[in-house]
Amino acid sequence: MITTNPFASVAEALSQSTMIMFVIAMVVLVVVGVLLDMRHKKSKEYFDKHTEAMSKLAKTPISSSEKSSLLVKTITNEVLTSSEFSNQKRRLSHLMTMYGFIVFVITSAIMIFTGAGGIWAVLWHLGALSLAIGGYWFWFGIRADVAAEGKKWYKLSFRSDVFILSLLGMSTFALLWSFTGSWLMFALFILATTVLAATTFWSKLGHMFFKPFAAYQKKVSFAEGAREKLPDVPDLSSAEVHEKYPDIPEYMGKNPPNMGPGIRREPARHY
Repeated sequence: MITTNPFASVAEALSQSTMIMFVIAMVVLVVVGVLLDMRHKKSKEYFDKHTEAMSKLAKTPISSSEKSSLLVKTITNEVLTSSEFSNQKRRLSHLMTMYGFIVFVITSAIMIFTGAGGIWAVLWHLGALSLAIGGYWFWFGIRADVAAEGKKWYKLSFRSDVFILSLLGMSTFALLWSFTGSWLMFALFILATTVLAATTFWSKLGHMFFKPFAAYQKKVSFAEGAREKLPDVPDLSSAEVHEKYPDIPEYMGKNPPNMGPGIRREPARHY
C-alpha cells in the first residue's frame, strides 16, 4: 500500500491540472506570507543595518573564502543538524519534524506533477510519519514539559500554535487518507495544508528562512572582531588588565582560576 501514489486515487474526481494548480497556489501563499512578514517586521532593513554596523566595528575583515567557509558551517550546523539545540530531545524532535516536512512536500510535488509511485510513495509515507512523530513528540512531551514551556496540551493560541497544529493535521490526515481512502480524510488533509500555507504571515514558517541568515551574520561578526557589540573577554591574569581593573587581583588574586562552565554546569532541559 505504501508504494501506491495516494494522489492517483482521486484522479477521477480531481484532474492532474487541478492538483497542480493547488500546489502552485500553496507556494504562492507561502511566498506572499513570507514577503508580508518581512515587510511587517522590516527584516531586510534590520539585517542591512546590522550588517553595516558590524562592518564598521570590524577589526580584521575576512576574505570571501573565509565567508564561504562560515556559510558552509552555518548550513551544516544551524540548518542540517540544528546544533544550536542543547536539549537533545528537542533537537531530535525538530530534526524529525523538519526532514519529515521537507521529504513530504518534495515527494508530494513529484507524485502530483509526474504521477509516479514506488519509491516516491514510500518516501512520502515515511516523511509524513517522521513529521507526525516529531510534531506529536513536541506537542505532548516537550511543549508540556515545565522545564520548557509548561503548557497544557489542550490550551491553544492561534498565532503561536497554528504552525505546529497545521503540520500535525497535514501529516496525520495524509496518512489516514492514504490508508483508508476516505474522502473526509482527504478533505481534512487539504484543509490543514491550506491553513499551513495561508497562515505563513502569523506562523513560524517565515522564521525558518531568516534563522540561517541571522546565524551566518553572527558568525561573520565574531570572525571580524565586531563580536555583535559584545566586549572582548580579556586574560584576567594579564598585568595590563590588572592595571586597568585593579580590583581583579584584589578580589580574585593575580592568577584568577577558571570560572567554570557557569550556566552549562547542568545539562540543558529546556530549548
